Amino acid sequence: MSDSASSMQALEGVKVLDAATLFAGPMAATMLGDYGAEVLKIEHPTKADPVRWHGASKDGIGLWWKMIGRNKKAMTLYLGSPEGQEILRELIKDVDVLIENFRPGTLERWGLAPETLHEINPGLVIARVTGFGQFGPYSGRAGFGTLAEAMSGFAAITGEPDGPPTLPPFGLADGIAALTTAYAIMVALKAREKTGRGQVVDLAIIEPILTVLGPQLIAYDQLGTLQQRTGNRSSSNAPRNTYKTRDGSWVAVSTSAHSIAERVMRLVGRPEFIDEPWFSSGAERAKHADELDAAVGSWIAERDRDEVLRAFEEADAAVAPIYNAKDVLEDPQFNALGTIKTIDDADFGPVRMQNVLFRLNETPGEIRHTGLSQGHDTEEVLRALGKSTEEIGRLRDAGVV
Repeated sequence: MSDSASSMQALEGVKVLDAATLFAGPMAATMLGDYGAEVLKIEHPTKADPVRWHGASKDGIGLWWKMIGRNKKAMTLYLGSPEGQEILRELIKDVDVLIENFRPGTLERWGLAPETLHEINPGLVIARVTGFGQFGPYSGRAGFGTLAEAMSGFAAITGEPDGPPTLPPFGLADGIAALTTAYAIMVALKAREKTGRGQVVDLAIIEPILTVLGPQLIAYDQLGTLQQRTGNRSSSNAPRNTYKTRDGSWVAVSTSAHSIAERVMRLVGRPEFIDEPWFSSGAERAKHADELDAAVGSWIAERDRDEVLRAFEEADAAVAPIYNAKDVLEDPQFNALGTIKTIDDADFGPVRMQNVLFRLNETPGEIRHTGLSQGHDTEEVLRALGKSTEEIGRLRDAGVV
């Protein structure tokens, strides 16, 4: 991807209000902003989005916010006040998308129900991102990605066979929900081209992660089987595991394709396995994982990581080093793709972060700036609505902005 900005971006002209907090909703807005949407982040004047302080920080400034807040203008607005609600109604007149993650019923209580907002702007797409959706017995509960990782079945199948169910050490369900929300918004915008009308996206964080877990539900429905925890192994193929090299590094091996499994066994000097009747089936190989892991693991343990990677590549077998963040930043493939982008930040100078999600050769995405300070653009937004200096001062004094 070229470092120079394209004269046009795919979502140029699309206006988004990001009134959500933490991860799923705001990350969806980030994805839209990366491809040219004009995103305005709305935060409570005194209770900013907690993502600003989530995780690592430098000089008291949250680093996660620098990424998830990128390409967004930032204003403060107290939506619990009548004046704040009126300002939102004014903003709604000229936007395409509203992303919110308040508990179901909150917008309605504020007089900002979807029906009301659609009276103001019939083409508005309203993405409502909650833990459990807008209706049902759990809809009023606090919802977080951790709960989705538990309830979806993800945790139940993650971890060692004799260990506890295991949660991911990052916002997995939120990230999957963010991708899904961005996709849902684009579907709704596409439908608007035909109907002229916006609609409500009801996104429950418990659902997208359930979808990406694969055929577990249909397998139980039809076979009565439940997937068990297998650690790094797979019940569908073997060898498939992580293996320690002589120099203390780790690599991951996959043999999802039968031809790859054969190449691995020849590489590690155990071609006799290939002639076993069970070797031709991935599921049957998985039943012999102990034998296969012993063969592959012992071969890898006698060699340094670079030698292992080089040998697998020459054999056209599937292997990858197990990286940490430092390794990712130094990897030639990630750097060739432009996966890591260096951006000038107002607080820290040059910072490196993940680039936009994918490359478009005609209308590429771009990181225009990192996350801004809370309320950075409040005055500019209010002036665009026709508010005078006196009115803005009064709104500040009243705690509305």
